[in-house]
Amino acid sequence: MKQLVIRILSAGLLCVYLLSELTFAETLSSTQLINNAKEYDGQKVTYTGEVIGDTMARGAYAWININDGVNAIGVWASKDSIKEIIYRGSYESQGDIVETIGIFHRSCAEHGGDLDIHAERILKKNTGRILREPLDTRKINLAFLLAVLALGIWLLFRLIARLRR
Repeated sequence: MKQLVIRILSAGLLCVYLLSELTFAETLSSTQLINNAKEYDGQKVTYTGEVIGDTMARGAYAWININDGVNAIGVWASKDSIKEIIYRGSYESQGDIVETIGIFHRSCAEHGGDLDIHAERILKKNTGRILREPLDTRKINLAFLLAVLALGIWLLFRLIARLRR
């Protein structure tokens, strides 16, 4: 009986531990983090957004920037944690959407006093894509018309110049 109680308590403690690992803080916006930086400094936060710009590798780690649509925040992450990131937002592509769980620093001593997040986990939520701009045939037609008009004016001036000689 004693062993049964110990096993049940052990299983219960294991469940509590596993569930605490799976529960994260509510997702915060960049505005909340920036405006309340003092409050969140040194705290575990969850931040979601689009990966933008270049990845800047530094040894076993790398910097990525994550934009939630309002502001971008620099995230310091291990190279292993960002392997799944394929697309980074730019003029040519929409970046992958990721959820970052990590420690927020309002003035990181390790990185020159910058506001950043040291990622513990990065979870890819959605894959980005290449952006294809459709050709605007109106602009093409207008460019052609203006080129013909410019050529006609040039020819007219040449004809007038010849006639004056």
